[in-house]
Amino acid sequence: MKPGLSLRVSQHLALTPQLQQSIRLLQLSTLELASEIEQMLDDNPFLERDDDGAAREEFGLSRADTRVSEGDRASESATESVAGDADPASSEADFDAESWDGDGSVDVSPDDGEWGGEAPARGAGAADGDDELDPGERGGGQTSLAEHLHRQALALRLSPEDMAALRFLIESLNDDGYLEDSLAQLAATLTDESDDLEQLEELVHRFTMALKLLQSLEPAGVGARNLAECLSLQLKSRQAERGVGADEQARLATALKVCTQHGAVELLAKRDAKKLAQLIGESEEAVRAAMQAIARLDPKPGRPFADVQRNIVVPDVIVSAVGTRFRVQLNPDVMPRLRVHDLYANALRGGRGGESHQALSQRLQEARWFIKNIQQRFDTILRVATAIVERQRSFFIHGELAMRPMVQRELADELGVHESTISRVTTAKYMATPRGTFELKYFFGSALGTEAGGNASSTAVRALIKQFIAAEDAARPLSDSQIAEMLKEQGIDCARRTVAKYREGLRIPVASLRRAAA
Repeated sequence: MKPGLSLRVSQHLALTPQLQQSIRLLQLSTLELASEIEQMLDDNPFLERDDDGAAREEFGLSRADTRVSEGDRASESATESVAGDADPASSEADFDAESWDGDGSVDVSPDDGEWGGEAPARGAGAADGDDELDPGERGGGQTSLAEHLHRQALALRLSPEDMAALRFLIESLNDDGYLEDSLAQLAATLTDESDDLEQLEELVHRFTMALKLLQSLEPAGVGARNLAECLSLQLKSRQAERGVGADEQARLATALKVCTQHGAVELLAKRDAKKLAQLIGESEEAVRAAMQAIARLDPKPGRPFADVQRNIVVPDVIVSAVGTRFRVQLNPDVMPRLRVHDLYANALRGGRGGESHQALSQRLQEARWFIKNIQQRFDTILRVATAIVERQRSFFIHGELAMRPMVQRELADELGVHESTISRVTTAKYMATPRGTFELKYFFGSALGTEAGGNASSTAVRALIKQFIAAEDAARPLSDSQIAEMLKEQGIDCARRTVAKYREGLRIPVASLRRAAA
C-alpha cells in the first residue's frame, strides 16, 4: 500500500473545566452545594465570603424571562450536547488543561464584586433572638438515643470491663435502636488474628451479658436484633408493669406468643388473624385482641430520639400568592454571599511575572468562574421554577386534582435548554408553596388519555385514587378493578395494573388488608 498524506477538517467539542464545574454545581443539592462552597473557600485564597451586605449585581427573577445572550447560549449548548449523553465524571479527559487561565488578566473585574447580597449575613449578631435561628440550630439541643442510654448506664454498678462492653453496644445501635450486627461480628472488630479463640468467646460472653442490661433500659425494645424481638421486649416490659389486670395480662401473653412464634410476624403483617390463630393455638377473637395490643407498640423505639435536623428540607425556591398571581423567588437563606478578595487581587495585579504569578492568576480565574457558575446555577433554577408555576397554575389554586400533565421535554423546549438540564435542576431541589413543600420533580407527570380526547396528569389520577379510597366503606373496600371502573366513569382510561402501581406508590395496602385493618 502506497503511503500518503491527507488533510481532514473535523469538529471536536471539549468539555472544559468550566463546563464540568457548571454541570456539577447544577446537579448538587443545597447541602452538597454548601459543602462544595466551603471546600472552595478553603482551597482558593482569592475567594471569600462577604458579610458586609454590599450591593450585589442584579440577577434572578428580573432576568428570568430575558433572552439568553449568544455567548451564554453557546456555552449552555456546549454543556448540554456533551452532558446530555455522558456523565461529567467520565469526561474528565476531554478538557483543555489551559482553559482555566482565561485571558491572563489580573485586574479587578466588575464580576469580582460580592454575589448573593440578598442572603442574610451569618455573624455573631445574627442570632439575637429565637426568630433568627434556623430549624437546624433549634434542633441542636435534642438528646440523642446514645446519650439517653449512657445516662441510664451511669446508674448501674458495673465493673470497668462490663461498662465498656455496654457502652460499645450502645454506640453500635442504629438510629431506630436496633443492633444490626451479631455479637460475634462486634467481638471480631475488637480482636485481631493473633488473638486466640478463647479470648473471642470471652468477649462474646461479656457482650451477651451487656446486651441483657441494654435491653432492660428505656425505651423498651432498644437493643433488639429484629422486629420480633423488639416487639417481644416491649410486651414483656408491659407485663412487668404494676396495675395490669388479668384480661390485659392474657391479651399480652397471646401477643407475646404471636411475636415469638416462628413465621407469625409475616402473618401479622398480612393481618391474617385466622391463620395466626391456627398457628399459635388460640381463638381468632383472642388473636384479634392481641393484634390490637401489638399495634400500640413502637417498631422503632429509637425514632423519638432521631436527629430532626436530618429531616429538614430547605427550599431553594419560595412561591407566594400575591393577589391572583404567584410570585416566584429564590430562597435568600440558601444563596451564598461570595466575592473575589480585593486585597489579594490588587496585590497580584501589582506583582511581577513568573511561574508563581501565572499560577496565582489561574487561581484568580478559578474564583471568578466559580462565582459565575454559582450565579448561573441559581438563575437556571429560578427560570425552571417560574416556568413550572406558570404551567401548573391550576395546582396552586385548586390542588392535586388540577395538576396538568407535563414532561421534562416540554419544559426544555420552552426554555431552550437540554432535557438533561431540566433533570439536573429538578433533582434534590425543593419549592415551598402555599400548599406545602415539594421537590421540583413532583410537578412532572405522564399523561393518561380521557374519553373527551384530552389528557389527565398521573399526579391528578393518584390524588383521585386516594380520594376514592378515603371515602370507601371500611367493611367493603374497593378493589383495583373497581377503582379502574370508577376512573373510567370519570372519563379517565386507566388499566387495573396502572391503578395497582399508583396505589402502591401511595403506600396504600390492597383491599383485603384494608378490610382486615377495619
